[in-house]
Amino acid sequence: MSDALAGPDGALRCPWALSTEDYVAYHDDEWGRPVHGDDALYERLCLEAFQSGLSWITILRRRPGFRAAFAGFEIAKVATFTDADKKRLLADPGIIRNRAKIEATVANARVLADWAAGELDELIWSFAPDPASRPAPRTLADVPAVTDESTALSKTLKKRGIRFVGPTTAYALMQACGLVNDHLADCAAR
Repeated sequence: MSDALAGPDGALRCPWALSTEDYVAYHDDEWGRPVHGDDALYERLCLEAFQSGLSWITILRRRPGFRAAFAGFEIAKVATFTDADKKRLLADPGIIRNRAKIEATVANARVLADWAAGELDELIWSFAPDPASRPAPRTLADVPAVTDESTALSKTLKKRGIRFVGPTTAYALMQACGLVNDHLADCAAR
């Protein structure tokens, strides 16, 4: 038995992907595909943190606004943001105006600006589990919200000074960036 459902084109997909066209495109073209590069992973880490407590579709639809507001999520640029920039962000209707999340995004960039090139990428990907150790999920109930790897990634990032990255956020990052493949077994995107 599988939870995969036929989409508008008849292809089977993870059921969460079928509620909007935005989700279909994100599911088919991005979610679960490997993401590399410090800035790209920083962006995903930030967006997952902003998503905390909200629906992902809210973040997905505001992603262009986030990219504009946070200088394309270039770590070196965000690390130079001032209090005036933070004030600007708190007034920006194109993003989620949460003071703690904005503060964490800027603080995390400042921490990461001191890391060697490729260090964030290497660190995050070092927590990718062996794909052979993870059977393809058949139902949504088979997809965890937290794993030992996401808990360890969260702890390591926090020890290194990264904020707003709990085990659930870390696992969402792992899913979104292809460290794990949680597309259902019958999903066309698997």
